[in-house]
This record gives sequence, C-alpha cells and structure tokens, in this order.
Amino acid sequence: MEQDQTVQKANPVKNEAWEWIKALLIAAALVFFIRWLIFAPFIVEGPSMEPNFYTGERLIVNKFIYRFGEPKHGEVVVFHATKDKDYIKRVVAVPGEKVRVEGDKVFVNGQQVNETYLKVALDEAAKRGIPYNNRDFSEQTVPEGSIFVMGDNRSNSSDSRDPSVGFVKYDKIVGRADLIFWPFDKISLVHFK
Repeated sequence: MEQDQTVQKANPVKNEAWEWIKALLIAAALVFFIRWLIFAPFIVEGPSMEPNFYTGERLIVNKFIYRFGEPKHGEVVVFHATKDKDYIKRVVAVPGEKVRVEGDKVFVNGQQVNETYLKVALDEAAKRGIPYNNRDFSEQTVPEGSIFVMGDNRSNSSDSRDPSVGFVKYDKIVGRADLIFWPFDKISLVHFK
C-alpha cells in the first residue's frame, strides 16, 4: 500500500522576507544595546574645551568604562551638570587629592600638573603677556566618590571651580569621550595626557 507523500514547498519570497525581518530585529536590538548601554554620541556646545574640542564636533562617549574602573587624570568626561544639560570637561583630580589653581598653574597634592594638552595655548598666552586662566581656586580636597574637572579653555569654562558645578559625583558621570567622529577631517581618538 503506497501512501501519498506530499512535500510542501516553502515559499521563497516568504522565507526571504522572514530572514530580513529577523536580521532587522537583531540589528535594532544591537543598536539599542550599544547606543543606550555602551556608547552614546555627544555634541560639543560652547568654547569651554577649546583648543582641543570645538562647538559642533561630535564625539563617541564610552558609557561602560567606569563600571569597571574610575576616572583618571587627564581623561575627558561627559557628566550631567543640570537636569537638562550635560557638560564635557577634563579630569584634573580624583578622590582624596588636594587640588588648587594659581594663575596658569594647576597643582595636585602640591605637584604642578604637566598639562601637555594645553602646552600650545599656554605658550601663546605667555607670549602675549596675558594669563590663560583668569580664576584661581584655593586648595581643597576632592571628596570620596567625586572628581574635580576643568575645561581646557580655563578663562571661559563653568567647571569645578564654580560653586554651581563643584566636585562632580561619580553617579553624574555619563562616560569618557573616546573618539571624535565629526567632522570627518577631525576623526581621531581623544588623547588624555
């Protein structure tokens, strides 16, 4: 006795559409995971980080790095300054360190910080006979769980020297700026020292 065996042929159009849908769903999930949990874009606004970062530049901020470590000297961080505004600044001192600013010199634990990222700007200001920094900061100790940050454009930056910003608590830090990706002619890794 022979039984009729029928093989249902798969609809190639339906199978291909389903494969595309699966691929797009996986891609969307990866974008969501990467965008919200690991990396985020950030647009620089204002002159506070010149001459190293300019208005309109776009950065990739690593949101994951500080889950496994703490901010280090010279790193560029993005943090929640207010409910509606994020700032980008450079880490100058970490918890337990004593920091002070006198003119164009920054001291951490009594030692002057070698700010190689500002050498050209400091030299140009000295040639013109004007200070690069117009605000001093009397010595204070950075509290536990916080950092002291400053903008690279020392005379035009709201940063830890200002009572309205103060020491930045770890839970306010969004992440570390790792890459400039726009404009294309400025694509580069962010250097820390």
